[in-house]
Amino acid sequence: MDGGILILMMVAMVAIFYFVGIRPQNKRRKEQQSLVQALGKGDEVVTIGGIVGKVTNVSDQYIQIETGGKTTMIFMKTAVQSQLPKGTIKDLVDG
Repeated sequence: MDGGILILMMVAMVAIFYFVGIRPQNKRRKEQQSLVQALGKGDEVVTIGGIVGKVTNVSDQYIQIETGGKTTMIFMKTAVQSQLPKGTIKDLVDG
């Protein structure tokens, strides 16, 4: 009987580890992949470094972002943290 309880506790620990650690990480990775694949010209984004800009060019692995005026930077697509709603940059500048 003691062996059955031990096995049950081990299964419970593995289940807890899966639902707390592995599952949320996989979900976030899939969301990031879909964000990166959906990037297009004109999207407003924030990079992992906190740079806010508008996408001006998209290639297979890289994007070009206009950060202000004529300033452009090239980033890997995976450096995009999130996509902003349209008009956010204008609101920030006028703010």
